[in-house]
Amino acid sequence: MQYALLIYGGDPDAPPDRPMDEAVAAVLARPYVTGWARLHAAGSATTVRAGEAGMLLTDGPFVDSKEFLAGLVMIEADDLDGALAVAAELQETREGGAIEVRPLREGCPRGA
Repeated sequence: MQYALLIYGGDPDAPPDRPMDEAVAAVLARPYVTGWARLHAAGSATTVRAGEAGMLLTDGPFVDSKEFLAGLVMIEADDLDGALAVAAELQETREGGAIEVRPLREGCPRGA
């Protein structure tokens, strides 16, 4: 089964080209990782919503929160327990933040 690990937190002031930590890179190089992406800072986001007068564009992330979506990792795991084990391993490489584990709907992800 495929799972998305949504990575929250991190340093909002870190430069976008900061090198990846070796421990994180080691996990991402494992065969069960099918794709991953690091996102630019939350302030670079633009949110699109449908409104009464048409589409509304808002600068910044959708939710107002101290934590922000920093990246995502897509993995293959036998079950939720396997996916949680990978998330726990990644979380051990980080200080703070959170990792949301969510199953992907049927079908192969595109562009991964």
